[in-house]
Amino acid sequence: MANSIWLKVTLGVVVVAALSVGAVRAYKRLDKPQATNLFVIKTWTRKDCSVTPWTVAERLGFLKAEGIALKFTGETQPALQVPSIIRGDNDVSSFHPNTLAVAKAGGAKLTGVAEGGIEPTDPKIEERFRHMWWFVNPTKHPEVKTFADLAKIPGKIKITTITTNICADFETKLLADRYHIPRDKIEWVTMPDVQAIQSLKQGLIDVSEVHPPFYLGMKEAGALKIADSFETGLGASAGVTYYAFRDEFIKKYPDQIAAFARAMRKAQIWANEHPAEAGKLTEEAIGQPVRGYHYYSTNVRVDESLAEPWLDDLVKSGVIKPGSVTTKTLITHEIEERNLALALRN
Repeated sequence: MANSIWLKVTLGVVVVAALSVGAVRAYKRLDKPQATNLFVIKTWTRKDCSVTPWTVAERLGFLKAEGIALKFTGETQPALQVPSIIRGDNDVSSFHPNTLAVAKAGGAKLTGVAEGGIEPTDPKIEERFRHMWWFVNPTKHPEVKTFADLAKIPGKIKITTITTNICADFETKLLADRYHIPRDKIEWVTMPDVQAIQSLKQGLIDVSEVHPPFYLGMKEAGALKIADSFETGLGASAGVTYYAFRDEFIKKYPDQIAAFARAMRKAQIWANEHPAEAGKLTEEAIGQPVRGYHYYSTNVRVDESLAEPWLDDLVKSGVIKPGSVTTKTLITHEIEERNLALALRN
């Protein structure tokens, strides 16, 4: 009898373990729509940590369940991403408010429809999920222990950013303002996060701000954390991104975009609840180890107020004219209203 009970328990553990692994492995990548009735939405191929919700939504079947298939069009350089959507080479991506606002101010007919990333504000959520951390090389700058200490560096401060008008330069400038470091003391050096680790270690730059997948790599390289995005005082706004489509596409396919938004929200909820498994899917998608995790919005509603500090900074910096883009024109509530109405019907 004892052996029988032991066998049943052992088999139960094996089955549970298999199901846990299967939750990630049971879905094969949809390189092509598997049914003719799937609506195809084009987006570029991502080889960085931003791919997580896309690969989760695809690999775990959230998109297919909503009648949507993604078509990946190849890697696209940051400067060409917005133009690729305007031309119709791609249909959608997620952008921080300042990137989207600069595009709209320049005449791009592109509008946010749903929330993507977000900064966690619940104190129970570990700091490793915060949107950005800032590091220095303690060997090069032993006098720097905090962001405020950067004022001790003579001359220009070389700080990395992936590109302009994104989270990196925006939030760095906010911290500089907070600690009375003149913005013109900053010299921006453009490079991807993965390259920033080596550049900081070699002493080629002074400060690197990176996203969650690179926090551990920075620590292992001997870098010292001097701040994170919680310190900006932005709250949830610090990590906010919006999924944006060109206006013509929104007008023509609102139901399909609503389905896309539902699928991505489900993927984001799953990624928040299963960060290690989501990280594994991300590793498979980008072909390199992932050792940290972003945090994502679980909201159906789009909170346009989260974009306000981003727009204010663009005006302050002279990048856009006052009133040229507002929080109300940056996004549309049409898609969320469709999904809220559907939820009420069901």
